[in-house]
Amino acid sequence: MLPRCAVGVCHVLMLVLCVSAAEDFDWTKNHHGSFYYGTFPAGFSWGAGGSAYQTEGAWDKDGKGLSIWDVFSHKKGKIQRNDTGDFSCEGYYKVKDDISLMKELRLNHYRFSISWPRLLPTGIKSDHVNEKGIQYYDHLINHLLENKITPIVTLYHWDLPQVLQEKYGGWQNISMVNYFNEFANLCFERFGDRVKYWITFNNPWSVAVEGYETGEHAPGLRLRGTGAYRAAHHIIKAHAKVWHTYDSQWRGKQKGLVGISLSGEWGEPVDISNQKDIEAAERYVQFHLGWFATPIFHGDYPQVMKDFIGRKSVQQGLGTSRLPTFSPQEKSYIKGTCDFLGIGHFTTRYITQKNNPSGRSSSNYFSDRDLAELVDPRWPDPGSEWLYAVPWGFRRLLNFVKTQYGNPMIYVTANGVSEKMLCTELCDEWRIVYYKDYINEMLKAIKDGVNVKGYTAWSLLDKFEWDEGFSERFGLYYVDFRNKNKPRYPKASVQFYKRIISYNGFPNQREVENWRRKAVETCSSSNQLLAADPLTSHMEMVTEIVVPTVCTLSILLSAIFLMFLLRRRN
Repeated sequence: MLPRCAVGVCHVLMLVLCVSAAEDFDWTKNHHGSFYYGTFPAGFSWGAGGSAYQTEGAWDKDGKGLSIWDVFSHKKGKIQRNDTGDFSCEGYYKVKDDISLMKELRLNHYRFSISWPRLLPTGIKSDHVNEKGIQYYDHLINHLLENKITPIVTLYHWDLPQVLQEKYGGWQNISMVNYFNEFANLCFERFGDRVKYWITFNNPWSVAVEGYETGEHAPGLRLRGTGAYRAAHHIIKAHAKVWHTYDSQWRGKQKGLVGISLSGEWGEPVDISNQKDIEAAERYVQFHLGWFATPIFHGDYPQVMKDFIGRKSVQQGLGTSRLPTFSPQEKSYIKGTCDFLGIGHFTTRYITQKNNPSGRSSSNYFSDRDLAELVDPRWPDPGSEWLYAVPWGFRRLLNFVKTQYGNPMIYVTANGVSEKMLCTELCDEWRIVYYKDYINEMLKAIKDGVNVKGYTAWSLLDKFEWDEGFSERFGLYYVDFRNKNKPRYPKASVQFYKRIISYNGFPNQREVENWRRKAVETCSSSNQLLAADPLTSHMEMVTEIVVPTVCTLSILLSAIFLMFLLRRRN
């Protein structure tokens, strides 16, 4: 069996070959525009984010119950290098330290999630409310507000209480709707006097597909062809119920807003003159973002999902579609349950039509779409194998949301780029370029009339990256995970992002280039100090701490030493 890294390389090579084989494909057909210098609207909110399981640590402290990620990450072979989030950034103990970092960045808001099992260890309010968990989030929220940083709170960022998974099957069971509403209502009751921005779910696409279809994420189930659709169906209902609970019981006195954060990759047709490719590209977006956004804004699933999954279900000999249906009453209840739409966006794909077989054994979410995803081999890919830097796709996605859903209020709830290298570099120029170009495309979208109110850099800190463990880093701040104190070090991107926030945009080419130069100069001394650190507590990690030049030198010295040994043997 090939190692994961080799499989990833093969995957990229296959995509490149597919792109190369596409006849009459011209990369220059797509005009993506030049850089736009200007400012964001007054009052635009700048922030950064993280989530409970990824950053808090303290997985079994102060009465917290087990989550599905606690259990999943402890199973050997599920996570890269068998990492877990048991300690992660130790954010549970570093509230004041991390808020000082936010102040240094001059953030307007911080997006974090509340751990359901930290408040309700079994997931059920009538069993037990953990007051120490309440106190922790009280402390975090109060300290944010004292420092004039607005809390944006996610209620579900994937850490379902394990008891609910074991007793009911998690999101496969309709009972989760009421249990989640009970948990959300507790949060509104205890924190709603201070929290005015609530996100019900973060990226439910990943919860459904990776949790219940592919099994890559907790709880690790592989219910192909049905699991993802059933989980999504219950999540949409749970979102709507929580929105109505807030609307009827809390909105009048608390004056807050309730939204949802959906992930959306842009799909661009391989051939913009080919109608089948155009339809496949829209289908790609509808099966991803539209799967959740269309019911919430229009009351039902996208027609293309109903058509394709329904037809393939018939071809399989099934009596009904594998895509569940909403009753007329449910459609009316779900429609309009969104005060703002959170958009998490990282990358783009080229899309072409591809007919997939519809046999019972081959049916799944991915084959239901009848499309192939391709990448341009020239797109930068510094980190996660799925994440290529394609800034122009961001503007197109935001305009798609404007057109499809009546130009709702949008908060960009996650946007950023990872790094994956043996030697971590604090002078992250590629991240500076990514943020500069993606934020600029967002500014262009606002000039197009898209109603974007805020932006959240993902993420504030390096943290646990789900099935990739600590092998990938999205943070503005580097975290030394092998040091028990989990010290944070600013990367160059901290200074660059801080300048964008201070100016509320981009003044001119000369000034922005000056920002980049100064940011890299600032980080260089820190890089050298980090490389010179004796690292006595974690010498085995030296290759991940020092700068690339030191890594390169080490590799060369090792090779020379190996050659010397071989010669002596001969």
